[in-house]
Amino acid sequence: MPAIDEFPIKLWAQIAARRYRHMPRELLGYGATGGYAPLRRAIASYLAISRSVQTDPDQIIILSGGSQQGLFLTAQVLLERGDTAWIEEPGYLGARSTLLAAGARLVPIPVDDEGIQVATGIRTGTKPRVIYVSPSNQYPLTVTMSLSRRLELLELARSSGAWVIEDDYDSEYRYHSRPIAALQGLGKHNRVIYVGTFSKLLVPALRIGFLVAPHQLVEAFTAFNGLMNRTPPAFEQLILTDFIEAGHLARHVRRMRMLYLERQNYLCGTASRELDGLLELKPAPAGTHLVGFVPPGADDAVWATAAATAGVETVALSNYYLRRVPRGGLILGYAAYGREATRSAIQKLGKALRPLAAGRARR
Repeated sequence: MPAIDEFPIKLWAQIAARRYRHMPRELLGYGATGGYAPLRRAIASYLAISRSVQTDPDQIIILSGGSQQGLFLTAQVLLERGDTAWIEEPGYLGARSTLLAAGARLVPIPVDDEGIQVATGIRTGTKPRVIYVSPSNQYPLTVTMSLSRRLELLELARSSGAWVIEDDYDSEYRYHSRPIAALQGLGKHNRVIYVGTFSKLLVPALRIGFLVAPHQLVEAFTAFNGLMNRTPPAFEQLILTDFIEAGHLARHVRRMRMLYLERQNYLCGTASRELDGLLELKPAPAGTHLVGFVPPGADDAVWATAAATAGVETVALSNYYLRRVPRGGLILGYAAYGREATRSAIQKLGKALRPLAAGRARR
């Protein structure tokens, strides 16, 4: 979750009030299937600067269901039942479910410190129709795909005719360097479908996402999106357009980047005192969550249940694996919580996990 309490609601309301007072009548009907044209231009400009994405506004499709709708749209357009889809292992459950719903045969490809292991995927002998990746901030392990691995992936897509789905959530929240350029900007052969969302940049309730389609897929994506969604809500698109064009989005992201770094540092410092010997927790270079690894051999589902009983919501890392789990862990979100809430949660977590660690020590 992002820091909802830090969303500039008063500024948003001012823009909304101005828009509502001067709403052109032509915008009260059905809008363009691909979305409001000025918003598409604003997003194209923002992506070029912040993510090095190469796109024309006509390639952008506005979505009213966040990035999840973009994943669903892509799967429905590109996949036939039985087609092979490579996914990251461990990987995002929303992508896994969407690909399964489209009838794909999933092939989990391990992730290491450089991202998805392309060579391992090739050794499976499977020919993917699509490859789902989160290269800028892999979910859930928070690693960044290396340049060499990115180029290797793009070459595979070119040579095999596969499509790469780039889920670029949380990409702007990078703490010790400039944001890593999007995979899409490296591709010369238009094999990448880029999916983004404002749910983490602003608030989940906005539900506006977007998709950057290769030129050869724009017509098909737009047509299917029209069947599924007709047109995104106009009012939110108008407000968001003004918000981006006035520079408010860029300023908000810069402010949140500093806040989230401070909150991550506080979580790590508090955990080092309260969870020593219980969870192995390291800072992440990007994102809004960390992975706390449980002791080798421990069942992270049991540890997550103990945390929930103590009133702390975590997610077991093993949930994100299709095959054997090398080492379990707990997903800890920190972006939405101030110091008092974080300190209280870590203390409760430590109290809940110590008996489990003690029981392992006695065996």
